[in-house]
Amino acid sequence: MRNLRRALAPLLLVSLLASCGGSDSSGQGATTSPPPATPQRGALIDNPPQKVAAYSPTQLLALLGGTDLGKTFLQLPYTPECSVTVYHLAYDTVDPKGNITPASGALMVPGGSGAGCTGSLPLLVYAHGTTTDRTFDISQLAAANNAEGLLLAAVFAAEGYIVVAPNYVGYDTSTLGYHPYLIADQQSKDMIDALTAARAALPTADVPGSTYGTRLFVTGYSEGGYVAMATHRAMQGLGISVTASAPMSGPYALAAFGDAIFEGEVSDSAPENLDLVVTAYQNAYGDLYSDPADLFAAAYASTAPGLLPSAAPVSKFPSALFSSTPPSPAYAAYTPATTPATLASVFAAGFGPDYLINNSYRGSYLADALVAPDGGFPTLTNGLPAANPANTLRVHLKANDLRDWTPAAPVMLCGGDSDPTVFFFDTTLMQDYWAAHPPAVAPVILDVDAAPASNDPYGSLKTAFAVAKAAVEATGGQSAVLADYHATLVPPFCLSAVKSFFDTTG
Repeated sequence: MRNLRRALAPLLLVSLLASCGGSDSSGQGATTSPPPATPQRGALIDNPPQKVAAYSPTQLLALLGGTDLGKTFLQLPYTPECSVTVYHLAYDTVDPKGNITPASGALMVPGGSGAGCTGSLPLLVYAHGTTTDRTFDISQLAAANNAEGLLLAAVFAAEGYIVVAPNYVGYDTSTLGYHPYLIADQQSKDMIDALTAARAALPTADVPGSTYGTRLFVTGYSEGGYVAMATHRAMQGLGISVTASAPMSGPYALAAFGDAIFEGEVSDSAPENLDLVVTAYQNAYGDLYSDPADLFAAAYASTAPGLLPSAAPVSKFPSALFSSTPPSPAYAAYTPATTPATLASVFAAGFGPDYLINNSYRGSYLADALVAPDGGFPTLTNGLPAANPANTLRVHLKANDLRDWTPAAPVMLCGGDSDPTVFFFDTTLMQDYWAAHPPAVAPVILDVDAAPASNDPYGSLKTAFAVAKAAVEATGGQSAVLADYHATLVPPFCLSAVKSFFDTTG
């Protein structure tokens, strides 16, 4: 035993030195820094998050009055109750291939002396609409490109909701070279990770009296409507308790929406949106094309891949999605579609001599869509995506289609039935799917552009929408209504309805 102790003594000394940090060549003690923490989903990168600004109710009202979206919203009765402190939330999430990647967003915390502005508050996770601006940061409420973030703060944070709003991977400080546009799995993970990071940041030093309670709400508009529904679906699958969700004007029936566009119902902003989709799916799945010229028109084959979102103004981008010459005479009826008549001018604008997608690719997509049609478009049959699409874009649109789940918590879907950017049939197809697969609580389906029914809980909102729409038409005609419909007219009214729905749920 004595010999064993002698043999162990040098080893013990080495161990003790190592535990104290070892020594350097001068004989003085040196400290070994611990290895950096391995990035984890939902971990805060900046802890505490960076404070951006604080706004009083008066300041919020002034900012709202300086934007078209805000002016439309202020036609409704509104008095903000709370001050709002906004933080830039930096956190880790994953890209579509599962790699950890940084992301950012906004954390908006109510404060002040108003009733319901402090204490245990509901959490709301919000998904924003499509933007082509690579530098977009929803935490910058005073920025000219962020009327949506400002409206979000006014409707929810200034009314006692803690708001978490991701910028999405591909924007702001993200290092990923593209945005995973309409990829349900990645975008829902981004939302969930932002929520995890926000919870870790609360309460904040600036507003210590406001923290989160047990109620959790999910909403979003346009692209964000799609992301909100995908997030509710993902949370439900993970066992995360959602109090209620309210997706707005989203392309939920993604496969049907894609077929409608290729079959001549070209939506407003389709060139930009399809460029984002193709870039996302090519990067995530790698099989849309082997050469960009297989899909893009010759004039854009070298520039369109990865062009959007862009940090600088794009100098050359097509005004149309497809050639005004059909791929073959058999497809003339789809070049463009002419019904419904109210949107015929929008469809026609999607065709021209300066176009994004080449005729050969459009022809191959059409051939597949006509052989294996979607069950929701152009004819409503079973309401489901095509069983066996062969075109790879259709395959991935189907994989990201949301006609495959039934919510366990209350849901509202809100939109307008004359939307030229995201067609309202996306909402009605989800309604049809849930009619066949009934949730425990019947979803609320709200068309703000419909005539009020008797005893309609949203009757006054529909009347106010009709007034706002008529005012736009009186000054600019039907073309002005179509131009403002998705971006300016519908959002304030849907957000107001969603706020009422959430206030009375859970």
